[in-house]
Amino acid sequence: MTVPNSSRIAPWRQTYWDWRAAGNFIFGGTGTGTLVYAAVIPGAPPILGPLGAAFVTCGLLCVWFEIGRPWRALNVFLRPRTSWMSREALIAPWLIATGALEAVPRFAALRIVAGLLALAYLYCQARMLNAARGLPAWRHPRAVPLMVVTGLTEGAGVGVLVGSLAAPAIAAATWVAWPLAGLLALRIVAVSAYRRGLSRDGAPQNLLRDLSRDAPKRLVVDACALLAALAQVAWPRGSVPIDVAALLAVAVGWWWKHAIVVRLSYNQGFALPLTPVRGVGVSGPGARPGW
Repeated sequence: MTVPNSSRIAPWRQTYWDWRAAGNFIFGGTGTGTLVYAAVIPGAPPILGPLGAAFVTCGLLCVWFEIGRPWRALNVFLRPRTSWMSREALIAPWLIATGALEAVPRFAALRIVAGLLALAYLYCQARMLNAARGLPAWRHPRAVPLMVVTGLTEGAGVGVLVGSLAAPAIAAATWVAWPLAGLLALRIVAVSAYRRGLSRDGAPQNLLRDLSRDAPKRLVVDACALLAALAQVAWPRGSVPIDVAALLAVAVGWWWKHAIVVRLSYNQGFALPLTPVRGVGVSGPGARPGW
């Protein structure tokens, strides 16, 4: 791979994981969040189970299409003891099956099982990203709660939108807005903590520049979504405010995941403990370009 800087030392953006890899986290997180929402919210539409399973399937297809030799993907099942990707892959068939069966009345009790599997799958996804030790934006420990919270927030958004179509009277109720509002508030906290953690612990200058440029926009949209959800609580006479909040919750979550997986994926570059000299002389100070 050609490094796009003259020194070949400073951090550069990786190109191995592109929008297809981001699609795995986008659809997988939304799907698992939808299944968790269906498991914990009373009166959730039965269609949420198959819909969540479909989202997860789309995410897996995205990453499958990214592989140059797709059938080698079967090797992912071989290392569950050491690989979060293997653990995710082993959970996936059971998750998709139980989610799809939720729509059948006799299997309605499976939504609890599907919700637990969804939580495990979502956690594996977050840890899989975090296990990439060479990329500061991924390996930071605060990336894990951010990925989990945003997946749950997106799932709540999908659940509210589907509920508005399937049961408008329930969607307009005050109590429906509280879970979404709470998750939106948690995501704002998680994003703020993630930004502070990267700034405090150190990260490539390009990463911090891109994060500082775009993160405030996403936080503003999340704040607008939170206000819309709270407006539903204050004025429960229709489902328009909560629908707007739900749509923004999903859109911002996808926006964040694409940014973290693709745009902020700078590696750590190289560091020189000492500047070497040619011939006789004293070594100079170390250098870490791009930090």
